[in-house]
Amino acid sequence: MALLDRLFRLREETDVSKPFLQHLEELRSMLLKMAFTIVVCMSGSLYFQKDLVVLLEHPLAKIDPSAISKLQNLGVADPLTITFSLAFYAGFVFAFPLLLYFFAQFVVPALTRKEKKIIFPAIAVGFGLFLTGVALCYFFILPQTLGFFYNYSKSLNLSPAWTVREYFSFVTQMMIAFGAAFELPVAVVVLVYLEFVSFKLLNNTRPYAYVLVLTLAAIIAPTPDPISFLSLGLPMCLLYEGCIWIAYLLEKRRPRESESRLG
Repeated sequence: MALLDRLFRLREETDVSKPFLQHLEELRSMLLKMAFTIVVCMSGSLYFQKDLVVLLEHPLAKIDPSAISKLQNLGVADPLTITFSLAFYAGFVFAFPLLLYFFAQFVVPALTRKEKKIIFPAIAVGFGLFLTGVALCYFFILPQTLGFFYNYSKSLNLSPAWTVREYFSFVTQMMIAFGAAFELPVAVVVLVYLEFVSFKLLNNTRPYAYVLVLTLAAIIAPTPDPISFLSLGLPMCLLYEGCIWIAYLLEKRRPRESESRLG
């Protein structure tokens, strides 16, 4: 509730003061628009369900082409539920720019002409970072991670017979996790803009943040291979460092914007 109060106060700085219930109604409207957008994109993704399956099987095929035929379907309804799950994740990726736009519309409803010019490049950057994380995972991390577990099973004289549900769940969650991790700068910019965090806080907590970031990277990329670990950890540390300077520039710019409004 305190978070909503602070968010609504920010909206009132750029909009006519509104009752709390009206803010809640606009929040509900934003969530409905987001849900509708995801449903539409998910429905469109269902048309390409076979292509999605082939696409996500590719990292495993690079390790062993015969491994695809060894994926076990243990549940009667698993193919259907997996199809809808893949369509949901694909729909989320396609809808991501619109989701960011709806969120920006809600946070700052009365955008100035200058702010409107900035919001679309900002959304494009956020979407680009998300796709960068997904692509890094798909082309580099997944083949190494799957290869490690596959070969490790064989080294123990075990037959790596994975289920279809487990495989697609693992692959999609890894890709979405990497994409979300690369949204760190966008999240920090929003938090700084909302005045939840500051340049001083980010700068003083840098050592602890690096430990947290590297721990998160170790969880997302659970292999003993240092290349896989560092391929996520180092970019996230660099992104966090960039966030610190973004916070510095935003705070430096804020007094000038206040003076221009008063003038």
